[in-house]
Amino acid sequence: MNINSPKKVKILILASGNGSNAENIINYFRDKFYEIEWCIITNNNKAGVIEKSKKLNIPFLILNKDQFNSNSALIEIEKFNPSLIILAGFLLKISENIIERFPNKIINIHPSLLPAYGGKGMYGMNVHNKIIENLERESGITIHYVNKNYDEGKIIFQKKLTIQYPCSSEELAKNIHNLEMEFFPKIIEDIIKVLSDEK
Repeated sequence: MNINSPKKVKILILASGNGSNAENIINYFRDKFYEIEWCIITNNNKAGVIEKSKKLNIPFLILNKDQFNSNSALIEIEKFNPSLIILAGFLLKISENIIERFPNKIINIHPSLLPAYGGKGMYGMNVHNKIIENLERESGITIHYVNKNYDEGKIIFQKKLTIQYPCSSEELAKNIHNLEMEFFPKIIEDIIKVLSDEK
């Protein structure tokens, strides 16, 4: 590869909520030496990520749960042909046909130190509430590849934080969110470097 040419990559972000992680990731790469084609897919037609997509001038698509459970979502994803798929607050389980089509190309961030506090129903405040309820001394984030089971894919990166009591679930959520904002884009960049070198 010519060292003076931008590294080209296509990144698909799947998001169900307000899109703060998606926005943070996209903005992180604004001044980086990459040529990235972005696309956002949401399963929620009222998700805040839609307005963020418009503001960032990023194309987006709304696909419902039935479309994700059939081949419809896979067909749309294949049209875009992403180098990397990022789950950023995406609440639907990824179907096996998508996982099989994009092996080791789908990553997720989870608000705990997996395998602790992972699995079906363990997302967002559900995780933080349970951690505080159990008086855990530490929590953190886990970035991992996605496989057919919730939160069981190969771990790429973890970052711990110590919980100082008294601490509410809301305080823990804020601290975990700060870790996500800091580290998720950096780990994505590490993966992009590898993908670029493979071309």
